[in-house]
Amino acid sequence: MTSVLVASDLDRTLIYSAKAFFLDVPDHLAPDMVVAELHQGVPISFMTRTAERLLLELTRAAIFVPVTTRTEAQYRRVRLPGPVPEYAVTTNGGVLLKNGERDIEWQSAVGQAVSESSAPLAVIEEFLSREAYRSWILGPRRAEDLFLYSLVDRALMPAEFVRELDAWCASLGWTVSVQGRKLYCVPQAVTKNSAVAEVARRTGASRVIAAGDSLLDGAMLAEADVAFRPSHGELADVGFRRDHLRVTEARGILAGEEISRRIHELVQR
Repeated sequence: MTSVLVASDLDRTLIYSAKAFFLDVPDHLAPDMVVAELHQGVPISFMTRTAERLLLELTRAAIFVPVTTRTEAQYRRVRLPGPVPEYAVTTNGGVLLKNGERDIEWQSAVGQAVSESSAPLAVIEEFLSREAYRSWILGPRRAEDLFLYSLVDRALMPAEFVRELDAWCASLGWTVSVQGRKLYCVPQAVTKNSAVAEVARRTGASRVIAAGDSLLDGAMLAEADVAFRPSHGELADVGFRRDHLRVTEARGILAGEEISRRIHELVQR
């Protein structure tokens, strides 16, 4: 049995919306792409055909674990190559899927940790719903009743608002992340790295390789044996570095292909 676990974020790490392609070549030189997500019958996320092939080979050579801030329902829209993963992490670590089914034991443990260490979700929800913020926060939404996310107008949202929100949330046991047009407020006990550590424990993995692009991926990358991040995204914006971290040369969808290739090369050694 393989002992290498590969834990990878999805959006803007492995799969990309059209707005995140960041292609700087003429259209006729763009890489071949495959659909990675459908929503209401419309393709909305993609990966290169080469990345799809590499990822399929990777699922055969390692324990591949998709890790995402998406809710379980949003994750199920994603089409990854290969069979249903033995383990998948959704809801930023709040939900652990085993062979496609929710792990109730993990869900209970996370719920208890949140109740012991963070202010109630309703407190953060009330704050984000204030009239003063409605010009740039387009209504907070609950994700599995664990955390909140909102569409935001980045042009109208003051930079100091994010800094102040981050400090206020931290005092209440919550974390703030802005990814593209989405603002996330997540309890500090709901983390990708804790869920990945649990999967590594269960599978007996002796080595963990991780990839991600956002602040919510930071701890997962920091705790991995080898980590990758694209040269775009929140972690790139803050200059996130570690001795064991490797940064792609490419941006956008080609960074996803590069990450797949470089992890594939590591696993094959």
